[in-house]
Amino acid sequence: MEQIAPFIAYVLQTLMIAVTLIVVAVPEGLPMAVTLSLAYSMRRMLRTNNLVRKMHACETMGATTVICTDKTGTLTQNQMKVDDIKVYATNVSDNVINEGFAVNSTASIDFSIVTKPQVLGNPTEGALLLWLSSKGIDYRMLRESVNIVKELPFSTERKYMATIVKSSLFEGKTILYVKGAPEIVSGLCKNIENNVSKTDIENQLVEYQNQAMRTLGFAYQIIDSKADVFKDGKVVADNLTFMGVVAISDPVRLDVPAAVAECMNAGINVKIVTGDTPGTAKEIGRQIGLWTAKDGDKNIITGPEFAALSDGELDKRVLDLKIISRARPMDKKRLVEALQRKNQVVAVTGDGTNDAPALKAAHVGLSMGDGTSVAKEASDITIIDNSFSSIGKAVMWGRSLYQNIQRFLLFQLTVNVAACFIVLFGAFMGEESPLTVTQMLWVNLIMDTFAAMALASLPPSESVMQDKPRNRNAFILNKQMIANIVGVGGFFFVMLLGLLYIFQHADIHQLTDLLTLQLGEKGHVTAYELTLLFTIFVMTHFFYLFCARAFETGKSALHFKGCKGLLIIAAIILAGQIAMVEIPGLQNFFNVTGLKFEDWVIIIVGSSLVLWIREIWSLLKKI
Repeated sequence: MEQIAPFIAYVLQTLMIAVTLIVVAVPEGLPMAVTLSLAYSMRRMLRTNNLVRKMHACETMGATTVICTDKTGTLTQNQMKVDDIKVYATNVSDNVINEGFAVNSTASIDFSIVTKPQVLGNPTEGALLLWLSSKGIDYRMLRESVNIVKELPFSTERKYMATIVKSSLFEGKTILYVKGAPEIVSGLCKNIENNVSKTDIENQLVEYQNQAMRTLGFAYQIIDSKADVFKDGKVVADNLTFMGVVAISDPVRLDVPAAVAECMNAGINVKIVTGDTPGTAKEIGRQIGLWTAKDGDKNIITGPEFAALSDGELDKRVLDLKIISRARPMDKKRLVEALQRKNQVVAVTGDGTNDAPALKAAHVGLSMGDGTSVAKEASDITIIDNSFSSIGKAVMWGRSLYQNIQRFLLFQLTVNVAACFIVLFGAFMGEESPLTVTQMLWVNLIMDTFAAMALASLPPSESVMQDKPRNRNAFILNKQMIANIVGVGGFFFVMLLGLLYIFQHADIHQLTDLLTLQLGEKGHVTAYELTLLFTIFVMTHFFYLFCARAFETGKSALHFKGCKGLLIIAAIILAGQIAMVEIPGLQNFFNVTGLKFEDWVIIIVGSSLVLWIREIWSLLKKI
């Protein structure tokens, strides 16, 4: 038994060293760091009008290479206002036009705030009702004065809507009102009065569209109650009269041009997908800085032309496209899929039920705050204020979050390299373990848990928007990180190994003894010397935490703006290290002894050289 006991003790000690090595080598704080970073980003992104519905979307936005955006409400203010009306049917009374606008509509107006009426429903239809209201006409009375016989709601496929009513304007006769895309509505009409040609109408539309106006055509027909007006979801009336065109303005949001430029400078392609005409879409594109004089036919396509392309033809053109006009909902989904086939990371906006397939297909679906519940459920992030500038902020947060995870890995793996090798080589040198199990638990606590909290809570940096999108499939450890991990971690290991060798061969009563060092054959390390080694290990990495925090920011490690959480955690680490070394009750638990004041001064000043050397090196690189 006397011979077995030492063997069992040796085996247990060896196992303890092995377990300690495993604990040191594995960055078990990484899952927590990632989760903390994502959770923190979700909470802070809400302040920038980004309601994150799926946690992974925070990080994916940082890798986005293409943003497919709607026009109305996202690029524009969504404050529709009738700018002009061109009436061609001069023999039609204003009452017919007014009634058509009032009854052939699904929108309504909330007049509870007299000075600022609110449109409920489609903003374009609401603009017509507001126009009536500005003329002193109550659309509600017009609606009450008719009996609606049948309705054909608007759809993006046919691009018009129609309503049949029994009207008092023509002695109770039945009237069909049609409203929608001018080129579609005029194509349904048999009568265009006053010798107006379709060329005249087209020229008028181009004039409006060059001013970024949204245009609607409207028509009517007095019908026989027995006539077949609707068939297979389409208007088949054969005697429609084209009454005119209304031009509706919707100004570009003031912050959008700068936000689009920021995204384009960040290497992100922006594509507009809209139901508007090519002319209107190009003018909006020009106003936000997307469409330039260098762009031509290869950069714009209409929905029907888009649908006619084969997948092979689309793949050849998709990267060049900037605008899809007269788009239909499934065009957006097909665009997303084509971009994904070209290895693009796609974010897409949508607010309607028909946008749900595209929102689901995209890497990141962005629904609008005033969108349908179906769109929101299908999306990953909801843009509360509907603005494109908020999308740019989501990209900035995503890129910053990824960098925060990289900084944690840089710090954690540097600690692991130094700790793992000092424990391993310490065992080879005859020491059971230079760092005890309880000491390693403290190291893991401050280097894993606390470091994860500190680096995960770092604020976003606007400088990330000057970089190009990262490769989503790239290894998270880049060349610079690996060089730092190996170089700095290796330096810390060699330094600690050198100290361990000195402690084995010389009596050190305080660190000032190193100035008159004489090596001998001592052969063992005292508890005091192990405490020095442990404290030096912790303090060098304590200061390296600030270096890791400044990694690839281009800023000084002493730049602490917005880093309140980091400073609090740093203070906790420093206070905790001093407490465990100096408080008697903790000394026994962590296998340490008290240090002299001079030791603390030398350790803190000496360890801080990690920080100062980094600052000097950064300055030299800028010269």
